[in-house]
Amino acid sequence: MTLKKGGRTEPMCQDHDDTRSGEAMPVKGHGAWRRVMRSRDGAAAIEFALLAIPYFMIVFAIIETFIAYTGEQLVANAVDTMGRKIRTGQITASNTKEVPFRRAFCNEISILIRCSEAEITTPNKLRLDVRSFANFADIPLEIPVGADGDLDPSGFAYAPGPAKSVNMVRAYYHWDIIVDLIRPYISNVRPAGGRPNYFLIVETSAFRNEDYP
Repeated sequence: MTLKKGGRTEPMCQDHDDTRSGEAMPVKGHGAWRRVMRSRDGAAAIEFALLAIPYFMIVFAIIETFIAYTGEQLVANAVDTMGRKIRTGQITASNTKEVPFRRAFCNEISILIRCSEAEITTPNKLRLDVRSFANFADIPLEIPVGADGDLDPSGFAYAPGPAKSVNMVRAYYHWDIIVDLIRPYISNVRPAGGRPNYFLIVETSAFRNEDYP
């Protein structure tokens, strides 16, 4: 519709009609859902929540493996140190009894492994086998295992030999595994009919004593 004004013909203003030309008005709900589907807000938090448990399990497994093998090296150093004292005559069957020997051994590993007084007097986790032999071929190579699949300490003794004798110092330490993820892979003690239990640290030093007075 037109309107004459001052000799000019101008189009008459009409209210805006969204439904003109037969076009349908878009449904607002559909657009909202599309915006939600395209949104990336919070995606990193959700992905982290999904991956956090396996990620931290792997991290803890790496840390525990590192600490366990560090403890193994610590026990090995203690075996070498105590073996050297026996070899040179600083420690003999007459001047050092079993309990003081165990206490001295525990002092060598105290940086990482603590021995209570009960552990020193009544072994539970730390087992020491100190014996002399006629020759090196007689030193046992296998780890003594009982019928239950666990360590059998019944044959262990504390009996260092005299000068020029062949001796063995062997330490066994029961290292408890905390992270269950690595238990089947690091454990070397498998009780009969049971699951892998703990990591058994085994270190040996074999030597012939010096000809000390």
